[in-house]
Amino acid sequence: MKFSAWTALCLLLAWGAALVFALPTAALDWQPGLTHQAWRWWTAAWVHWSAQHLMANLAGTLVLAALGWAARLPRRAALAWALAWPLTQLGLLTKPELLHFGGLSGVLHAGVAVAVISLAFASRRSERLWSLVIGLGLLIKIALEQPLGPALRQVPGWDIAITPLAHATGALAGALCALLVHFVAHRRGRY
Repeated sequence: MKFSAWTALCLLLAWGAALVFALPTAALDWQPGLTHQAWRWWTAAWVHWSAQHLMANLAGTLVLAALGWAARLPRRAALAWALAWPLTQLGLLTKPELLHFGGLSGVLHAGVAVAVISLAFASRRSERLWSLVIGLGLLIKIALEQPLGPALRQVPGWDIAITPLAHATGALAGALCALLVHFVAHRRGRY
């Protein structure tokens, strides 16, 4: 079976998270004092603090896989998303009180931002309209979460504290990487 690059990245994120769930997290999660351990820039996304946390992020990964399939997102979108994956954690350094972080949510927000930028440059008007709708929804969601507030938030119905800043840094990393990849591809005539 042949998968698109976008779908392959979704599978890597989902399978990685499912496999890591049973492992000890101390050597894998994001810790601001251990940024020199480069693997954490990737493995933190696979760390989940509860089954509910994992299931919610696996559902989000499935939604992004469906979006990529429906929008026929190109390989360069998957490249931008892969580049944004480790950069999502970079913004977490602004919250030194956040001693541990794990989860796919920041990287998933990066994927949404990549899809928004990719669709914004699409040739069909309907795709550009979807870019606007999804992009506005993403911006409103992030603004309502108040990512510049406390690093951790207890949300009713969740058995873990969430980190809204990760959603914002993921979206920012995804948008910037998507723009970079788009303009490099455009400059090389591969758009």
